[in-house]
Amino acid sequence: MGKKSKFYVVWKGKKTGVFSSWKECKEQINGFEGAQYKAFVDKAEAEKAIKGKYDDYKGKNTKVKVLSKAEKVKYGSPILQSLSVDAACAGNPGVLEYRGVLTDSKKQVFILGPIKKGTNNIGEFLALVHGLALLKQKNLDHYPIYSDSKIAMSWVKKKQCRTNLVFDKDNQQLLELIKRAEKWLKENTYQNPILKWETKAWGEIPADFGRK
Repeated sequence: MGKKSKFYVVWKGKKTGVFSSWKECKEQINGFEGAQYKAFVDKAEAEKAIKGKYDDYKGKNTKVKVLSKAEKVKYGSPILQSLSVDAACAGNPGVLEYRGVLTDSKKQVFILGPIKKGTNNIGEFLALVHGLALLKQKNLDHYPIYSDSKIAMSWVKKKQCRTNLVFDKDNQQLLELIKRAEKWLKENTYQNPILKWETKAWGEIPADFGRK
């Protein structure tokens, strides 16, 4: 499957406008103090955004296609009595954190990190396994768990963290967490439905760290 094209809006830069490649965008913002820019996946949204202000889009996730009301209906609504998990990673590899929250209230039930030299996919995987283990411990056998990572969901299904990350003395803690998670998956069963959080229909997953 090909990489999704993106459109880059530059509100403040050497040149302003909508650019169709990161290379073009970078040329306008490199060395420009106070540059204002953002990536969009929807061309119409990008063209609408350039007519507005950067502040209207600052902090918003514009990397998913905006759906119409009719399209949103197809996805239904999330199950609110559930657990949502997510990860954040500053760099790739970088400093990793992950957490789980109650979907309805966003009350945090676990958090781990910072962990050195990790990746977002590893964090999503560990968060799912942590959530499954916690729900089993609390005898919540059928409590759903949401993730917005298809990769992490597939790794859990295969009971293996299929990362290509190279481990060294700086990320031994992360390697031990992965081994422990894989061991738990091989030694335990669970009935909890692992469900995909549909970001484009429902917005950011409640466990999101809000750093986009």
